[in-house]
Amino acid sequence: MSADIFDIAVIGGGINGCGIARDAAGRGARVLLFEANDLASGTSSASTKLIHGGLRYLEHYEFGLVREALSERERLWAIAPHIVRPMRFVLPHVAGLRPRWLIRLGLFLYDHIGGRARLPATETIDLRKHVAGRALQDGFAAGFVYSDCWVDDARLVLLNARDAADRGAEIRTGCRVTRFERQGDHWTVDTPAGQFRARAIVNAAGPAAVDVSGLGDAPVGKRVRLVRGSHIVVPALFAHDYSYFFQLPDGRIFFAIPYEGDFTLIGTTDRDHDGDLSDIRASDEEVAYLCEGASRFFRKSVSPADVVWTYSGVRPLVDDGSDRPEAATRGYNLDLSPEGDGPALLTIFGGKITTYRRLAEDALDLLTPRVPAITRTRWTGDAPLPGGDFAIDGFADLVRSLRATFPFLEAHWAERLARSYGTRTYGILAGASRLDECGRHYGFGLTDREIGYLVEQEWCKTADDLLWRRTKLGLHLDAAAQQALAEAFDERKCA
Repeated sequence: MSADIFDIAVIGGGINGCGIARDAAGRGARVLLFEANDLASGTSSASTKLIHGGLRYLEHYEFGLVREALSERERLWAIAPHIVRPMRFVLPHVAGLRPRWLIRLGLFLYDHIGGRARLPATETIDLRKHVAGRALQDGFAAGFVYSDCWVDDARLVLLNARDAADRGAEIRTGCRVTRFERQGDHWTVDTPAGQFRARAIVNAAGPAAVDVSGLGDAPVGKRVRLVRGSHIVVPALFAHDYSYFFQLPDGRIFFAIPYEGDFTLIGTTDRDHDGDLSDIRASDEEVAYLCEGASRFFRKSVSPADVVWTYSGVRPLVDDGSDRPEAATRGYNLDLSPEGDGPALLTIFGGKITTYRRLAEDALDLLTPRVPAITRTRWTGDAPLPGGDFAIDGFADLVRSLRATFPFLEAHWAERLARSYGTRTYGILAGASRLDECGRHYGFGLTDREIGYLVEQEWCKTADDLLWRRTKLGLHLDAAAQQALAEAFDERKCA
């Protein structure tokens, strides 16, 4: 058993767990985070990758949720301008569905209830003349353009974990909690790596939160609805920077977003999930549904044969009794054990990536009376995430500076590195004046220098961790390069 007693043990290395670990470490608590697999290996790397208010939630009268989420867009952009960026969305009007006046009213609310300051306002467009209309089938005339933000969701998780560790938190990946129980004024937590002690536990296990509660014989006071969202990636359907927000006749919506330069990301579905949480995949039905939806709008038809990658995640939503999965609330609920039960257990239900920082603040505020070591007040709204210490509109300047400092970087390599690591790219490549001084080059600017950083600073253990979470180079590197990368990781294990 560890002789140390941590103030807080967090179970779950997704966005909520890592956000809470970061906030707690910055408030003075000794934090230990357990993740059974890789950070962001579940739902938190399987989102539509948007920082958004949720325009469609207005239809379900979730004005408070939308207001809170909208207020976070520009805040997250400011603290992480490398992985968050503004994006303009084109919403074509479809005759026979939501009337044009209703859409315009919703967009007016969307523009004004969330404290928008830097993002451009909504505008009405003629799709017959607008560049975004060229990729669409004939027949679409009226449309609207509104603002939200894009985020690299997995890197948002990693940066929160990295900042938590920089502030003293201990992050343990590949470390599954098998049991926890109260002993006097603290918890004991059993794992294959040993037994640990903590004064409070935060259960941020996402879809597995109910199962994790069972490991401590802790009754769950909330019903959770598991909803699967699937996405497909296809070769680019358009050659501009706008994204699309489409309405379907069944009342659902989906997005089509420019992705990784050469592709279009299409999603998401909403299906109740009652299968195994260890193997979550897009069903053939979901893939066909997304392909058919895209083919309703784009000149280029989309079939399952065009799909180059799919991914799926299960959202642990608070079960509010909604008759349809897409109508279930995306709000969150924090369930804190009574003080009379002994050491605190806080279980997180629901939430969305956009509001993770606010959720973490609320969670720490709840725990403060029960964990005396939590001394600081709210602080995460202004502190940059690692690599994000540059101007909100300074990304292009950062890329130019990196290319001037490291002349061997091709433009798209420099942009990829800046998007991933921001100003920390300087440290990754420090002292190199030629590409061959960075070790082996696997393609797209990926070198042994970057791999070393990911292994030493971002808990990267396998080639898959690198290819599909810390980067999306799995879409770009050919089979030979991916095999070489896998061999490089095998060599590291043997070293």
